[in-house]
Amino acid sequence: MSDENSNKTLKHLSLASFLNDMGSDMIAPVWPIFLTSVLGANMAVLGFVDGIGIAFVSISSAVSGYLSDRFKKRKIFIWTGYLFAFISRIGYTISSTWTMIIPFRILDRSGKIRSAPRDAIVAELSTHENRGRNFGLLRTYDNFGAVSGIILSLILLPILGYRKLFFLAAIPSLIAVYLIVKKIKESTKSETRIYKGLSFKLISKNLKLVFLLSTIFSLGSFSYSFLLIYAQKYGFRIITLPLLYLVFTLVASVTSLYFGKLTDRIGRQPILMLSFVLWALTLMTLIFGKNNTAIIFSFIFYGLHLASMDTSSRTFISELSPVDKKASIMGGYQMVVGLSSFPASFFAGLLWDKVGIHAPLYFSLILTIVAGGMLIFVEDSKREI
Repeated sequence: MSDENSNKTLKHLSLASFLNDMGSDMIAPVWPIFLTSVLGANMAVLGFVDGIGIAFVSISSAVSGYLSDRFKKRKIFIWTGYLFAFISRIGYTISSTWTMIIPFRILDRSGKIRSAPRDAIVAELSTHENRGRNFGLLRTYDNFGAVSGIILSLILLPILGYRKLFFLAAIPSLIAVYLIVKKIKESTKSETRIYKGLSFKLISKNLKLVFLLSTIFSLGSFSYSFLLIYAQKYGFRIITLPLLYLVFTLVASVTSLYFGKLTDRIGRQPILMLSFVLWALTLMTLIFGKNNTAIIFSFIFYGLHLASMDTSSRTFISELSPVDKKASIMGGYQMVVGLSSFPASFFAGLLWDKVGIHAPLYFSLILTIVAGGMLIFVEDSKREI
């Protein structure tokens, strides 16, 4: 594919991602409050609902990654994922109990079937010298879409209420479906190699170690919902919580491209290590700084963590993967991380309810230190794969 066509493809993928994330983040800042205050869920239920959503993200990413490589198709998984997001948000508007919302949450998170095929396209259109930059650009569009959605949420929630806001949030995903269907050209290049499936033997020692340490880290990496509820417990009013969500999303937006370029310059492993350090700072700020200023700083650290983690991990995994198995490996990675995050959020909710508000923070900090120690032994990618 020519550089011009590659750039157009990246632009349309990024724009569709911007639109979908705008709709998603019209809901996300008020999601934990809607679930707990409107639908009556407790913290364990919140952790369960968030966790089951993460689990389906994992499964759908792995399945779509394998099928995308198997049939050499990317586009259908991307637009179908955006269609799932559209339907699920319509479903949120009619849910009257937290049990009723679960199937729509599952459908919403299953929309992540788009992720591995989309990331595979980005990896295939890139070189070793600009791969980090391209993933950083995609994440920048994601995050700026999120920022736009948060601002719309702040403006429109008092006017529309939860359910009408959720209905409005469905529209950008429908536009994203149109963009992918009409603007993205599926590669017509013939493929002579027969896909033989994914063998564990094909995975390098480096990649296996990254999978293992990412699993350990993810077991303590609870969802953002806990950070928002934590802020509420320490005096932030419900109406201000979307502003805190805006803080970390805006930080991630303006730094994702920088971290992507930095991975191209100094390597993937150092930036992934930095993401662990930033998560540890998030946790320690909440543990030791029990005031509003400390909480705001924790959300800044969290945004930096997300930006550095997303760009470095996607770039690293894509380069450690065999050429014809990129979507499968990247989907498998998202499955491993997501399935680990499911018990993480649920267990964090139980620790919060049964032990205390700081228990999930200490538990996560320990696992982060272990994962960071293991990352020291992972060699950085040095060549085009």
